[in-house]
Amino acid sequence: MPKNITAKITSRPKRIDLMILGIILLLGLTLRLYKIDSPIADWHSWRQADTAAVARNFVKNDFNLLSPRYDDLSNIQTTNFNPQGYRLVEFPLYNGMFAFAYKYLPIMSLEIYGRLTTIIFSLIVIAAIYFLVLGEEGRLAAGIASGVFAVFPFFVYYSRVILPEMTALGFMMLAILSLYLWKNASTKIRSGMLFLLSATFCSLALLIKPTVIFYGLPLLYIFFQKFKLSMVKKLPIYIYFAIAIIPFVLWRQWISHYPEGIPTYEWLLTSVNTFEGTKVIFFRPAFFRWIFHERILNMILGGYAATLLILGVLKRPNRSYLLPMFGLAALIYLFTFQGGNVQHDYYQTMILPPLAIFVGLGSAFILQQKKLFHNVYLSTIAVVVILGFSAAMSFYQVKGFYHVSDDLVSIAKVIRTITPPDAHIVTDRDGDTTLLYLADRKGYPAVTEDLAGLKTKGMQYLVTAKADVADKVKLEYEMIFANDQVFIFKL
Repeated sequence: MPKNITAKITSRPKRIDLMILGIILLLGLTLRLYKIDSPIADWHSWRQADTAAVARNFVKNDFNLLSPRYDDLSNIQTTNFNPQGYRLVEFPLYNGMFAFAYKYLPIMSLEIYGRLTTIIFSLIVIAAIYFLVLGEEGRLAAGIASGVFAVFPFFVYYSRVILPEMTALGFMMLAILSLYLWKNASTKIRSGMLFLLSATFCSLALLIKPTVIFYGLPLLYIFFQKFKLSMVKKLPIYIYFAIAIIPFVLWRQWISHYPEGIPTYEWLLTSVNTFEGTKVIFFRPAFFRWIFHERILNMILGGYAATLLILGVLKRPNRSYLLPMFGLAALIYLFTFQGGNVQHDYYQTMILPPLAIFVGLGSAFILQQKKLFHNVYLSTIAVVVILGFSAAMSFYQVKGFYHVSDDLVSIAKVIRTITPPDAHIVTDRDGDTTLLYLADRKGYPAVTEDLAGLKTKGMQYLVTAKADVADKVKLEYEMIFANDQVFIFKL
């Protein structure tokens, strides 16, 4: 490994690197455009619906980033009655970006704009992975690592959903890459610009999704590389993290005035919701089975690529321990939010960069060890086969994520036809807000109390797909529509 490779990428990338990265980005973009125009009725549609609803309400109502609102008026997510529909979790910068694009250039649907925003930031993540791994481990590892992120099915799916995680990752990877380049900047002006850019990107990432804070480990490591132990005395480091953290602190202080819009989050650390109620999973065997076997081994890496991942983790770094810091950050994240990670697979979006990086390192290790593996052609074939079969096995599990519930789409059309645009409706979907979003109606995504009580809270219609429920309700309320899919009652 040439010693001056870092200096090379801090000045100007080589043409060969731009060509390799361009091919990878084009391939990644092509895969992410699959079903880009499908309705929000696929995997984790309820979470996507909540995110998209905030954007849609920006378009329809006041474009106020300090007052994001969605379609759920119930107390299900927050335990507080939420008649204004406040959605106060992450700062709605991601929602605001694609809402702004749709409002002032409505040539595509809001949903397509949302997916395109996610796609763009996933491509940024791919590029950042390439240049970081290029500087630390060389071109071969960089190409494979970024290629894995570009083409593996789990990576692809969560790189085109309407969720804020990938956008936050994009900003954080830009923050890390900018600081990485700052470390060896040749001029004070360049150094200052990269420093400020990195702090700003980090701030935006934390606002969009605070869980990216675990990637502060690579940032701290870069500062340590630059200043060693004297970093604790360096004022610029404190300025950096002040720029990064203060906006997030101010946002949290602001939303604390509206508790009805803040979902409960304590369960994310230790528990999962099951049909038997809440179960503690903190450091239980089930946690390790679900995360490391079901998710990382099988669903994300397709089984075989885990071998390459382990090799990548165990190999000695060529230049520094920057890339291992990514792995450590991912582990701390997993062990911190054990409940959330087991409950929802989209929580693993946050650990995708280090997974791709270490698969790339392990693959390059096999291909470059000519003394250990005597036949380079067999080694190459083995790595290609492992990666190919892994992608295929992962796709076998992920392909169902793209399935759209046609029944939900049809029911939503009926609701839009039968009820006025400003109607408040109740659906008996156990808290799933997908139907509220598809129908473009506000209301309750579950029957949280008797219908008379819901009526006093402003609910005007009940929508159910259950015939037995309809038989009971029609004894007290007028049925205004019924077919083989849905029953609608006027409350």
